[in-house]
Amino acid sequence: MSLPDGLTPAPTHTVIVGCGNLLRGDDAAGPVLIRLLADRQIPTGVRLIDGGTAGMDVAYAMKGSQRAIVIDASRIGVAPGTVHRVPGEELVDLTPPQGNLHRFRWDQALGFAQWLLKDEFPADVTVYLVEGESFELGDALSASVQASIEQIADAIMDQLAGDDGVIA
Repeated sequence: MSLPDGLTPAPTHTVIVGCGNLLRGDDAAGPVLIRLLADRQIPTGVRLIDGGTAGMDVAYAMKGSQRAIVIDASRIGVAPGTVHRVPGEELVDLTPPQGNLHRFRWDQALGFAQWLLKDEFPADVTVYLVEGESFELGDALSASVQASIEQIADAIMDQLAGDDGVIA
């Protein structure tokens, strides 16, 4: 079945997914970054997705894309605002989630997508993780995380322009 003219989505070569919960402080890093990018001049063929906390939807959104960029908050005990850039070469053989399929982490969503999409999984995947300070319900985004997601937004825009922006 095909969609009527004007309703067919434009081909997507890059999917940018922000994961997290807008109601839980720094866990909102991914969705807030998507909103920052939405206010910029995004090239044709790039799709922005507020993945929220719906990992299964994230997996389906990547179908057929050449590149996926995923942004999420982390809490591994380093300084708040620290950015970890995880290149695709380190993201092989990720394990799909077991049990509750509504509570995916970013790595489980990618593992599920690899399993589900097989040859239609993006060849180029990069994950940006931003160390959060507070994840309490109702907290605001911390200043350190806000500054980091602005840096990530700049790096992504550079990447999309072909400058391969990297956060130092």
